[in-house]
Amino acid sequence: MARMDEFRFLHAADLHLDSPLRGLTEKSGEYARLVADASRRAFSDMVSLAIESACRFVVLAGDVFDGDLRDTQCGLFFISGMARLRAAGIRVFMILGNHDAENRFARHLRVTDNVHLFATTGAETCIMEDLGVAVHGHSFGRRDVRTNIARQYPPPVAGLFNIGILHTACQGREGHETYAPCTVEQLVNHGYQYWALGHVHTREILHRDPYVVYAGNLQGRHAREAGPKGASLVTVRGGAVATVEHRVLDAVRWACESVDLTQVATHEEMDARIRNAARDIMAQAQGRPVALRLELAGTTPLHAALLRDRQAVQEEVEAVLAGISDQIWLERLQLRTGAPARPTVMDPSTGGRIAADIRAAATPEALQAELDAILTAVIERMPAHTRREEMRAAILHDVPARARDLALSLVQDPEGRDDAHQ
Repeated sequence: MARMDEFRFLHAADLHLDSPLRGLTEKSGEYARLVADASRRAFSDMVSLAIESACRFVVLAGDVFDGDLRDTQCGLFFISGMARLRAAGIRVFMILGNHDAENRFARHLRVTDNVHLFATTGAETCIMEDLGVAVHGHSFGRRDVRTNIARQYPPPVAGLFNIGILHTACQGREGHETYAPCTVEQLVNHGYQYWALGHVHTREILHRDPYVVYAGNLQGRHAREAGPKGASLVTVRGGAVATVEHRVLDAVRWACESVDLTQVATHEEMDARIRNAARDIMAQAQGRPVALRLELAGTTPLHAALLRDRQAVQEEVEAVLAGISDQIWLERLQLRTGAPARPTVMDPSTGGRIAADIRAAATPEALQAELDAILTAVIERMPAHTRREEMRAAILHDVPARARDLALSLVQDPEGRDDAHQ
Protein backbone atom coordinates (compact mmCIF):
# COMPACT_ATOMS: atom_id res chain seq x y z
CA MET A 1 0.00 0.00 0.00
CA ALA A 2 1.36 3.42 -0.97
CA ARG A 3 1.88 5.78 1.95
CA MET A 4 0.84 9.41 1.97
CA ASP A 5 3.73 11.86 1.74
CA GLU A 6 1.72 14.55 3.56
CA PHE A 7 -1.09 14.40 6.10
CA ARG A 8 -2.47 16.29 9.09
CA PHE A 9 -3.53 15.25 12.55
CA LEU A 10 -5.01 17.13 15.50
CA HIS A 11 -3.52 16.96 18.99
CA ALA A 12 -5.88 17.93 21.82
CA ALA A 13 -5.92 17.31 25.56
CA ASP A 14 -7.70 18.15 28.79
CA LEU A 15 -11.16 18.63 27.35
CA HIS A 16 -12.72 18.33 30.83
CA LEU A 17 -16.19 17.96 29.37
CA ASP A 18 -18.89 19.46 31.60
CA SER A 19 -16.32 20.94 33.96
CA PRO A 20 -17.84 23.88 35.88
CA LEU A 21 -16.26 27.24 35.13
CA ARG A 22 -15.16 28.10 38.65
CA GLY A 23 -15.66 31.61 39.97
CA LEU A 24 -18.81 32.31 37.99
CA THR A 25 -21.48 30.48 39.96
CA GLU A 26 -22.95 33.66 41.41
CA LYS A 27 -23.49 35.40 38.09
CA SER A 28 -26.89 35.96 36.51
CA GLY A 29 -28.98 33.09 35.22
CA GLU A 30 -28.45 34.25 31.65
CA TYR A 31 -24.69 34.28 32.10
CA ALA A 32 -24.75 30.90 33.85
CA ARG A 33 -26.58 29.39 30.88
CA LEU A 34 -24.06 30.92 28.49
CA VAL A 35 -21.00 29.46 30.18
CA ALA A 36 -22.47 26.15 31.38
CA ASP A 37 -21.85 24.32 28.12
CA ALA A 38 -18.60 26.10 27.15
CA SER A 39 -16.57 22.87 27.25
CA ARG A 40 -19.09 21.15 24.98
CA ARG A 41 -19.04 23.98 22.45
CA ALA A 42 -15.23 23.94 22.42
CA PHE A 43 -15.31 20.17 21.86
CA SER A 44 -17.79 20.49 18.98
CA ASP A 45 -15.57 23.12 17.38
CA MET A 46 -12.58 20.78 17.80
CA VAL A 47 -14.43 18.06 15.89
CA SER A 48 -15.35 20.56 13.17
CA LEU A 49 -11.73 21.74 12.93
CA ALA A 50 -10.49 18.18 12.42
CA ILE A 51 -13.04 17.61 9.64
CA GLU A 52 -12.52 20.97 7.92
CA SER A 53 -8.72 20.57 8.04
CA ALA A 54 -8.93 17.10 6.47
CA CYS A 55 -7.13 15.50 9.40
CA ARG A 56 -6.48 11.78 9.07
CA PHE A 57 -6.65 11.20 12.80
CA VAL A 58 -7.01 12.90 16.21
CA VAL A 59 -4.98 12.21 19.36
CA LEU A 60 -6.54 12.97 22.76
CA ALA A 61 -3.90 13.12 25.50
CA GLY A 62 -6.08 12.48 28.54
CA ASP A 63 -8.67 14.12 30.80
CA VAL A 64 -11.48 14.04 28.28
CA PHE A 65 -13.89 13.99 31.23
CA ASP A 66 -13.80 15.92 34.48
CA GLY A 67 -13.63 13.45 37.34
CA ASP A 68 -16.59 11.25 38.18
CA LEU A 69 -19.28 11.42 35.52
CA ARG A 70 -22.12 13.66 36.70
CA ASP A 71 -24.42 13.10 33.73
CA THR A 72 -24.49 10.19 31.30
CA GLN A 73 -25.56 12.70 28.65
CA CYS A 74 -21.97 13.93 28.73
CA GLY A 75 -20.76 10.50 27.64
CA LEU A 76 -23.36 10.33 24.90
CA PHE A 77 -22.34 13.79 23.72
CA PHE A 78 -18.72 12.63 23.43
CA ILE A 79 -19.77 9.52 21.49
CA SER A 80 -21.77 11.67 19.05
CA GLY A 81 -18.62 13.70 18.38
CA MET A 82 -16.66 10.53 17.69
CA ALA A 83 -19.42 9.45 15.29
CA ARG A 84 -19.01 12.72 13.37
CA LEU A 85 -15.31 11.98 13.00
CA ARG A 86 -16.03 8.43 11.89
CA ALA A 87 -18.37 9.69 9.17
CA ALA A 88 -15.49 11.87 7.92
CA GLY A 89 -13.08 8.91 7.92
CA ILE A 90 -11.05 10.25 10.86
CA ARG A 91 -9.56 7.87 13.42
CA VAL A 92 -9.11 8.75 17.10
CA PHE A 93 -6.43 7.60 19.54
CA MET A 94 -7.00 8.47 23.18
CA ILE A 95 -5.58 7.80 26.63
CA LEU A 96 -7.13 8.22 30.07
CA GLY A 97 -5.60 10.88 32.32
CA ASN A 98 -5.82 11.39 36.06
CA HIS A 99 -9.34 12.86 35.89
CA ASP A 100 -10.56 10.14 33.53
CA ALA A 101 -9.23 7.48 35.91
CA GLU A 102 -11.84 8.63 38.46
CA ASN A 103 -14.62 8.34 35.90
CA ARG A 104 -16.72 5.21 36.16
CA PHE A 105 -17.90 5.73 32.57
CA ALA A 106 -14.65 6.47 30.71
CA ARG A 107 -13.19 2.99 31.11
CA HIS A 108 -16.26 1.38 29.55
CA LEU A 109 -16.92 3.74 26.67
CA ARG A 110 -18.71 1.92 23.89
CA VAL A 111 -17.60 4.34 21.25
CA THR A 112 -17.56 4.03 17.49
CA ASP A 113 -15.01 1.70 15.89
CA ASN A 114 -12.80 4.58 14.71
CA VAL A 115 -11.70 5.17 18.33
CA HIS A 116 -8.87 3.32 20.03
CA LEU A 117 -8.60 3.68 23.82
CA PHE A 118 -5.15 2.68 25.03
CA ALA A 119 -4.92 0.14 27.83
CA THR A 120 -4.23 0.93 31.48
CA THR A 121 -2.07 -2.16 32.00
CA GLY A 122 0.89 -0.94 29.95
CA ALA A 123 1.99 0.95 26.86
CA GLU A 124 0.83 -0.37 23.50
CA THR A 125 1.23 0.54 19.84
CA CYS A 126 -1.23 1.07 16.98
CA ILE A 127 0.08 1.12 13.40
CA MET A 128 -1.55 2.85 10.43
CA GLU A 129 0.08 1.29 7.41
CA ASP A 130 -1.62 3.63 4.95
CA LEU A 131 0.00 6.65 6.59
CA GLY A 132 3.21 5.06 7.80
CA VAL A 133 2.41 6.05 11.39
CA ALA A 134 2.85 4.28 14.73
CA VAL A 135 0.94 5.67 17.71
CA HIS A 136 2.03 4.65 21.22
CA GLY A 137 -0.03 5.24 24.37
CA HIS A 138 -0.64 4.27 27.99
CA SER A 139 -3.79 5.17 29.95
CA PHE A 140 -3.85 5.97 33.64
CA GLY A 141 -5.27 3.10 35.67
CA ARG A 142 -5.73 5.31 38.72
CA ARG A 143 -5.59 9.02 39.47
CA ASP A 144 -2.38 9.06 41.49
CA VAL A 145 0.25 7.82 39.02
CA ARG A 146 3.62 8.89 40.39
CA THR A 147 5.89 6.59 38.39
CA ASN A 148 7.69 7.47 35.17
CA ILE A 149 5.48 5.46 32.81
CA ALA A 150 7.22 6.93 29.74
CA ARG A 151 9.99 4.41 30.43
CA GLN A 152 7.50 1.66 29.56
CA TYR A 153 6.79 3.02 26.08
CA PRO A 154 8.11 0.75 23.31
CA PRO A 155 10.99 1.80 21.05
CA PRO A 156 10.09 3.56 17.80
CA VAL A 157 8.98 1.45 14.87
CA ALA A 158 11.67 1.78 12.22
CA GLY A 159 10.61 3.51 9.03
CA LEU A 160 7.41 4.94 10.52
CA PHE A 161 6.42 8.32 11.93
CA ASN A 162 6.16 7.61 15.68
CA ILE A 163 3.81 9.50 18.02
CA GLY A 164 3.75 9.06 21.79
CA ILE A 165 0.61 10.12 23.67
CA LEU A 166 1.39 10.82 27.32
CA HIS A 167 -0.40 12.46 30.24
CA THR A 168 2.40 13.91 32.37
CA ALA A 169 3.79 16.75 34.44
CA CYS A 170 6.99 16.73 32.39
CA GLN A 171 9.80 18.14 34.57
CA GLY A 172 7.15 19.40 37.00
CA ARG A 173 4.72 22.23 36.35
CA GLU A 174 3.56 24.82 38.87
CA GLY A 175 -0.08 24.32 39.80
CA HIS A 176 -0.19 20.74 38.49
CA GLU A 177 0.26 17.49 40.37
CA THR A 178 3.45 15.64 39.45
CA TYR A 179 1.71 12.74 37.77
CA ALA A 180 3.75 10.42 35.51
CA PRO A 181 6.91 12.53 35.88
CA CYS A 182 9.54 12.50 33.15
CA THR A 183 12.08 14.83 31.54
CA VAL A 184 12.25 16.48 28.15
CA GLU A 185 15.64 14.86 27.61
CA GLN A 186 14.15 11.42 28.20
CA LEU A 187 11.36 12.00 25.66
CA VAL A 188 13.72 13.50 23.08
CA ASN A 189 16.06 10.53 23.36
CA HIS A 190 13.24 7.98 23.06
CA GLY A 191 13.27 8.26 19.28
CA TYR A 192 9.70 9.32 18.49
CA GLN A 193 9.06 12.16 16.03
CA TYR A 194 6.23 13.73 18.08
CA TRP A 195 5.15 13.55 21.73
CA ALA A 196 1.52 14.60 22.27
CA LEU A 197 1.35 15.62 25.93
CA GLY A 198 -1.58 16.34 28.21
CA HIS A 199 -2.17 17.38 31.85
CA VAL A 200 -0.69 20.91 31.73
CA HIS A 201 -3.32 23.40 30.61
CA THR A 202 -0.95 25.94 29.08
CA ARG A 203 0.15 25.38 25.50
CA GLU A 204 3.90 24.95 25.25
CA ILE A 205 6.38 23.50 22.79
CA LEU A 206 9.05 21.96 25.01
CA HIS A 207 11.28 20.81 22.16
CA ARG A 208 11.51 20.85 18.37
CA ASP A 209 13.00 18.06 16.24
CA PRO A 210 11.63 15.96 17.74
CA TYR A 211 8.55 17.84 18.83
CA VAL A 212 7.44 17.60 22.46
CA VAL A 213 4.19 19.54 22.77
CA TYR A 214 1.59 20.44 25.36
CA ALA A 215 -1.55 21.36 23.43
CA GLY A 216 -3.11 22.97 26.52
CA ASN A 217 -6.80 22.64 27.28
CA LEU A 218 -9.67 23.44 24.94
CA GLN A 219 -11.53 25.70 27.38
CA GLY A 220 -10.19 27.73 30.29
CA ARG A 221 -12.00 26.86 33.52
CA HIS A 222 -10.97 29.73 35.83
CA ALA A 223 -8.96 32.94 35.90
CA ARG A 224 -5.62 31.12 36.19
CA GLU A 225 -6.36 29.68 32.74
CA ALA A 226 -6.63 33.00 30.94
CA GLY A 227 -5.98 33.67 27.27
CA PRO A 228 -6.65 31.72 24.07
CA LYS A 229 -7.18 27.97 24.44
CA GLY A 230 -7.37 25.27 21.78
CA ALA A 231 -5.57 22.41 20.05
CA SER A 232 -2.48 21.82 17.91
CA LEU A 233 -2.91 21.14 14.19
CA VAL A 234 0.13 19.19 12.99
CA THR A 235 1.23 18.78 9.37
CA VAL A 236 3.59 15.91 8.57
CA ARG A 237 5.50 15.99 5.28
CA GLY A 238 8.05 13.46 4.09
CA GLY A 239 8.08 11.65 7.43
CA ALA A 240 8.86 14.77 9.50
CA VAL A 241 6.85 17.48 11.26
CA ALA A 242 6.45 20.42 8.91
CA THR A 243 4.25 22.72 11.04
CA VAL A 244 2.57 22.79 14.44
CA GLU A 245 -0.20 25.41 14.52
CA HIS A 246 -2.20 26.46 17.56
CA ARG A 247 -5.89 26.72 16.68
CA VAL A 248 -8.08 28.65 19.11
CA LEU A 249 -11.26 26.82 20.16
CA ASP A 250 -12.40 28.21 23.53
CA ALA A 251 -16.03 29.29 23.72
CA VAL A 252 -15.61 31.63 26.70
CA ARG A 253 -12.41 33.61 27.25
CA TRP A 254 -10.88 34.28 30.65
CA ALA A 255 -8.85 37.46 30.94
CA CYS A 256 -6.75 38.95 33.73
CA GLU A 257 -5.94 42.63 33.40
CA SER A 258 -4.17 45.16 35.59
CA VAL A 259 -5.08 48.81 35.11
CA ASP A 260 -2.47 51.28 36.37
CA LEU A 261 -4.06 54.20 38.22
CA THR A 262 -0.78 55.93 39.11
CA GLN A 263 -1.48 59.65 39.61
CA VAL A 264 -5.12 59.19 38.53
CA ALA A 265 -7.10 61.65 40.65
CA THR A 266 -10.67 61.38 39.30
CA HIS A 267 -13.18 58.61 38.76
CA GLU A 268 -13.68 59.82 35.20
CA GLU A 269 -10.05 59.17 34.36
CA MET A 270 -10.13 55.82 36.16
CA ASP A 271 -13.20 54.78 34.16
CA ALA A 272 -11.53 55.84 30.91
CA ARG A 273 -8.51 53.64 31.61
CA ILE A 274 -10.72 50.68 32.48
CA ARG A 275 -12.77 51.26 29.33
CA ASN A 276 -9.68 51.29 27.07
CA ALA A 277 -8.33 48.10 28.63
CA ALA A 278 -11.67 46.31 28.29
CA ARG A 279 -12.01 47.29 24.63
CA ASP A 280 -8.58 45.81 23.89
CA ILE A 281 -9.55 42.57 25.66
CA MET A 282 -12.79 42.28 23.71
CA ALA A 283 -10.92 42.82 20.45
CA GLN A 284 -8.48 40.04 21.33
CA ALA A 285 -11.37 37.70 22.21
CA GLN A 286 -12.73 38.03 18.64
CA GLY A 287 -16.39 37.92 19.57
CA ARG A 288 -16.15 35.43 22.42
CA PRO A 289 -17.76 36.20 25.78
CA VAL A 290 -15.15 37.30 28.32
CA ALA A 291 -14.90 36.71 32.06
CA LEU A 292 -12.62 39.45 33.37
CA ARG A 293 -10.56 39.46 36.53
CA LEU A 294 -9.60 43.10 36.93
CA GLU A 295 -6.88 44.52 39.14
CA LEU A 296 -6.66 48.23 39.94
CA ALA A 297 -3.07 49.09 40.82
CA GLY A 298 -0.69 52.01 41.20
CA THR A 299 -0.23 54.93 43.56
CA THR A 300 -3.30 57.13 43.35
CA PRO A 301 -5.07 59.83 45.39
CA LEU A 302 -8.21 57.68 44.96
CA HIS A 303 -6.71 54.90 47.08
CA ALA A 304 -8.47 55.65 50.37
CA ALA A 305 -11.85 56.20 48.70
CA LEU A 306 -11.56 52.95 46.73
CA LEU A 307 -10.87 50.98 49.89
CA ARG A 308 -13.66 52.61 51.89
CA ASP A 309 -16.46 51.73 49.47
CA ARG A 310 -15.42 48.64 47.56
CA GLN A 311 -19.01 47.73 46.63
CA ALA A 312 -19.56 51.09 44.99
CA VAL A 313 -16.30 50.73 43.06
CA GLN A 314 -17.35 47.28 41.83
CA GLU A 315 -20.70 48.63 40.65
CA GLU A 316 -18.91 51.49 38.90
CA VAL A 317 -16.60 49.07 37.08
CA GLU A 318 -19.53 46.83 36.10
CA ALA A 319 -21.33 49.87 34.67
CA VAL A 320 -18.26 50.74 32.59
CA LEU A 321 -18.06 47.20 31.22
CA ALA A 322 -21.80 47.10 30.48
CA GLY A 323 -21.37 50.26 28.41
CA ILE A 324 -18.87 48.44 26.20
CA SER A 325 -20.56 45.09 25.63
CA ASP A 326 -23.03 42.66 27.14
CA GLN A 327 -20.45 39.95 26.45
CA ILE A 328 -17.95 40.96 29.13
CA TRP A 329 -18.48 40.24 32.84
CA LEU A 330 -16.51 41.17 35.92
CA GLU A 331 -15.47 37.87 37.50
CA ARG A 332 -13.52 39.54 40.30
CA LEU A 333 -12.24 42.99 41.21
CA GLN A 334 -8.91 43.21 43.02
CA LEU A 335 -7.73 46.45 44.62
CA ARG A 336 -3.94 46.71 44.69
CA THR A 337 -3.61 50.48 44.78
CA GLY A 338 -1.48 52.48 47.18
CA ALA A 339 -1.64 55.95 48.68
CA PRO A 340 0.72 58.72 47.55
CA ALA A 341 3.69 59.37 49.85
CA ARG A 342 2.84 61.59 52.79
CA PRO A 343 5.07 64.23 54.43
CA THR A 344 7.52 62.77 56.93
CA VAL A 345 6.73 65.55 59.45
CA MET A 346 4.51 64.26 62.25
CA ASP A 347 0.93 65.52 62.04
CA PRO A 348 0.13 66.63 65.63
CA SER A 349 -3.63 66.18 65.25
CA THR A 350 -5.51 63.25 66.76
CA GLY A 351 -6.05 61.75 63.31
CA GLY A 352 -2.38 62.19 62.49
CA ARG A 353 -1.29 60.38 65.64
CA ILE A 354 -3.71 57.53 64.94
CA ALA A 355 -2.40 57.27 61.38
CA ALA A 356 1.17 57.15 62.64
CA ASP A 357 0.29 54.35 65.06
CA ILE A 358 -1.37 52.39 62.26
CA ARG A 359 1.69 52.71 60.02
CA ALA A 360 3.94 51.61 62.86
CA ALA A 361 1.86 48.46 63.29
CA ALA A 362 2.19 47.27 59.69
CA THR A 363 2.69 43.62 60.69
CA PRO A 364 1.70 43.26 64.35
CA GLU A 365 2.68 39.89 65.80
CA ALA A 366 -0.66 39.45 67.54
CA LEU A 367 -2.55 39.90 64.27
CA GLN A 368 -0.24 37.46 62.49
CA ALA A 369 -0.67 34.83 65.20
CA GLU A 370 -4.46 35.16 65.28
CA LEU A 371 -4.69 35.06 61.49
CA ASP A 372 -2.47 31.97 61.35
CA ALA A 373 -4.69 30.16 63.86
CA ILE A 374 -7.81 30.95 61.83
CA LEU A 375 -6.16 29.81 58.60
CA THR A 376 -4.99 26.55 60.15
CA ALA A 377 -8.55 25.64 61.10
CA VAL A 378 -9.89 26.51 57.64
CA ILE A 379 -7.12 24.93 55.58
CA GLU A 380 -7.27 21.61 57.43
CA ARG A 381 -10.79 21.17 56.03
CA MET A 382 -9.72 21.78 52.43
CA PRO A 383 -9.10 18.86 50.03
CA ALA A 384 -5.54 17.53 50.09
CA HIS A 385 -4.94 18.24 46.39
CA THR A 386 -5.57 21.99 46.72
CA ARG A 387 -2.64 24.38 47.05
CA ARG A 388 -3.19 24.87 50.77
CA GLU A 389 0.22 26.10 51.88
CA GLU A 390 0.50 28.44 48.93
CA MET A 391 -2.85 29.97 49.87
CA ARG A 392 -1.82 30.30 53.51
CA ALA A 393 1.40 32.12 52.59
CA ALA A 394 -0.42 34.50 50.24
CA ILE A 395 -3.05 35.41 52.83
CA LEU A 396 -0.48 35.90 55.61
CA HIS A 397 1.47 38.17 53.29
CA ASP A 398 -1.45 40.29 52.04
CA VAL A 399 -3.96 40.61 54.87
CA PRO A 400 -1.95 42.66 57.43
CA ALA A 401 -1.02 45.26 54.82
CA ARG A 402 -4.59 45.43 53.52
CA ALA A 403 -5.90 45.82 57.09
CA ARG A 404 -3.49 48.69 57.64
CA ASP A 405 -4.55 50.39 54.39
CA LEU A 406 -8.22 50.05 55.29
CA ALA A 407 -7.62 51.53 58.74
CA LEU A 408 -5.76 54.46 57.20
CA SER A 409 -8.60 55.04 54.75
CA LEU A 410 -11.00 55.42 57.68
CA VAL A 411 -8.73 58.03 59.28
CA GLN A 412 -8.44 60.05 56.07
CA ASP A 413 -11.13 61.74 53.99
CA PRO A 414 -11.28 61.32 50.18
CA GLU A 415 -8.84 64.23 49.77
CA GLY A 416 -6.24 62.59 52.01
CA ARG A 417 -6.74 64.95 54.98
CA ASP A 418 -7.18 63.69 58.54
CA ASP A 419 -10.70 63.62 60.01
CA ALA A 420 -9.50 65.62 62.97
CA HIS A 421 -9.03 68.62 60.67
CA GLN A 422 -12.71 68.76 59.69
